[in-house]
Amino acid sequence: MEKEFYNRMGSQEQVLLNRLSNYQEVYWSNGKLEKYQTGIEKCTLTWIDVDDAEKRLERFAPYIAKVFPETQNTGGIIESPLVKIPSMQQKMEQDLGQRISGDLWLKCDSHLPISGSIKARGGIYEVLKHAEKLALSQRLLTMDDDYSVLDSDQFRNFFSQYSIAVGSTGNLGLSIGIMSAKIGFNVTVHMSADAKQWKKDLLRLKGVTVVEYESDYSKAVEEGRRQAEADPSCHFIDDENSQDLFLGYATAALRLKNQLQELKITVDENHPLFVYLPCGVGGGPGGVAYGLKLLFKDNVHCFFAEPTHSPCMLLGMMTGLHDQISVQDIGLDNLTDADGLAVGRPSGFVGKIIEPFLSGIYTVSDERLYKLLKDLADSENIYLEPSALAGMNGPVWLAGEASDYLSRHGLSEKVSQGTHIVWATGGSMVPKEMMEKYYQKGVNS
Repeated sequence: MEKEFYNRMGSQEQVLLNRLSNYQEVYWSNGKLEKYQTGIEKCTLTWIDVDDAEKRLERFAPYIAKVFPETQNTGGIIESPLVKIPSMQQKMEQDLGQRISGDLWLKCDSHLPISGSIKARGGIYEVLKHAEKLALSQRLLTMDDDYSVLDSDQFRNFFSQYSIAVGSTGNLGLSIGIMSAKIGFNVTVHMSADAKQWKKDLLRLKGVTVVEYESDYSKAVEEGRRQAEADPSCHFIDDENSQDLFLGYATAALRLKNQLQELKITVDENHPLFVYLPCGVGGGPGGVAYGLKLLFKDNVHCFFAEPTHSPCMLLGMMTGLHDQISVQDIGLDNLTDADGLAVGRPSGFVGKIIEPFLSGIYTVSDERLYKLLKDLADSENIYLEPSALAGMNGPVWLAGEASDYLSRHGLSEKVSQGTHIVWATGGSMVPKEMMEKYYQKGVNS
């Protein structure tokens, strides 16, 4: 706590930092939030980039539908349902004695096809973009072709000359490993010690090489990057710095907009949208939040949620140091059962892009995650993995300790006409016996 950055901080931030270092649940309001129009001028990415990513996914849709039959009903578009969860809303209100104004919905990326998590968006997209680039460069494919031709021995043999590598705590590794192996790449996933065994086993079953490390996520990424740099035929998917991953996640906003329109849910100045996103290194929630800001501008308010043991994005953004500071620097252990969020150092790339657009960040304890897991299962019969529950407490923060955000932005009278969306990031692929253990922890919490 004697670091130079500590002395430069204001008194309120110092108090918050002390609470963070004691593993307490906290809420931080982003003082650098700007109006959309001024914020977007600082951004290096544009709507054209997101639209390009969406068009690429549409080109690959015939191939996806062919090789992953579970996507046939959506024509090869990888998408998840948006479901209303009124019973969970009532349960939370009763338990916490706090009314949640507006309707509560769950965006079920936990049930995305192929790899069952939000990582199916960015991870699969980057693999497909790399495959397209290789095939186009060798004139094996044109952008006017039916991409289902990729499901052939000719293309699998071609892609087998190339490798893909990634460092992961679990879900990103699943999405990249499953997709890369399916299309024909040689793929290696470097996994941190906190990655769940069943995820490692599933990857190996799919023909993926899994390299395990006794240290945390940052070490797995570092080693994966180092080994990939030594192999010119290897493409390293960098969760900390990848623009392609980010854009793959951003396309979720387009799909969500369509779902809201189909459900006749209005988002405008008088009907605000509040979105709560679990955050690890930052790529997934950052990409989604950026896409939502492009579409809904100042009418959407995005919040990140992190474990009390791993609040890396909060720490990086609050201090302004981004990836130059880690949770270990303030004495935290980075040990959490929310394995997908067990990240000690945030993405500086994401933090700097999202800085003008993010409303705030709050933290949640593992004990609360398990309690919320049980409550959602009991009230809505929806089962998520612990990390996917991080966003669930967002509306409670907003109605309570973070209510000053509503008043500052003229939302206090509008929130009752608004919509809350909790982004569920994973869980459908968790083995039944593991999910039962999670549930029992919720019973005992």
